[in-house]
Amino acid sequence: MHRTRYTYDDVVSSSYGRCYLTPRELPQQRVRSAEVVIEPEPDDVSTGVDVYGNSDSYFHVRTNHDSLVVTATSIVEVDPPDAGLRLSPAALGPWEQARPAAAGTAGAGATEFVLDLHPPEITPAVADYANQVFTPGRPLIEAVTDLTSRIFRDFTYKSGSTAISTRVDTVMERRMGVCQDFARVAIACLRSVGLAARYESGYLATDPPPGTMRIFGADASHAWAAVWLPGDRWLAFDPTNDKLVDERHVTVAWGRDYDDVPPLRGVIYTESKKSRIDVSVDVSPLGPDEGERPPAATETSG
Repeated sequence: MHRTRYTYDDVVSSSYGRCYLTPRELPQQRVRSAEVVIEPEPDDVSTGVDVYGNSDSYFHVRTNHDSLVVTATSIVEVDPPDAGLRLSPAALGPWEQARPAAAGTAGAGATEFVLDLHPPEITPAVADYANQVFTPGRPLIEAVTDLTSRIFRDFTYKSGSTAISTRVDTVMERRMGVCQDFARVAIACLRSVGLAARYESGYLATDPPPGTMRIFGADASHAWAAVWLPGDRWLAFDPTNDKLVDERHVTVAWGRDYDDVPPLRGVIYTESKKSRIDVSVDVSPLGPDEGERPPAATETSG
């Protein structure tokens, strides 16, 4: 369950919001149920699908209120990763061959994921960092795994050390951030060498397997990156936890950057001078005796 509560020191007369809180239906991820509840009850509410295929929800609350609560709950079944993708010729081949430009018309759909953002995120520091990883002829899977591990080793995870507006170059300089920052650093590195990369948001199951340590980023919304492979497939990896994405990751949405898929954003009309936001996320695996669902089922709020 993912709950966001806004509180204000004066009455809000109108609140309009858009949220990405419903997990995606994917070949290896099935949404058993999903619900987004807004309090106070909205006067208008609708759902849709954006240009990237993500499910989004819109709402408009016109009742006077001094708090707004958005709660999303879903049950998702996630399969183990596809070993065939990681062992495919595209993954084992030279990374240069995975550039959309090298794939001709077959790579046209991924071209926008190669383009830098505005303002630019590909700086000399990013390019230098990427060039240490993407050496000529290196297998793509090897280079991506190395990039994942380098970011994990070189950067310190520290909650509150950055803001949504923090630039990649600042993160590179401070060597500190959170999952969103590390995903964006990885994406900038991939794009700097002509590879297509996307930003993916979602959740991690909080209960680690027996004998393993707790995963950083649990009990919070999470983010990671994915690189395009010829054949129009994407290899997702998690720099925050030094691993390729697996069945403990629940994918909610993806885009070119965080700004494409924020969990929640909106506009309010009020005389309020102060506001507060509280966010809580509970992600936990469901046992086989809970509704006779298989162990891979993961309860999330997204």
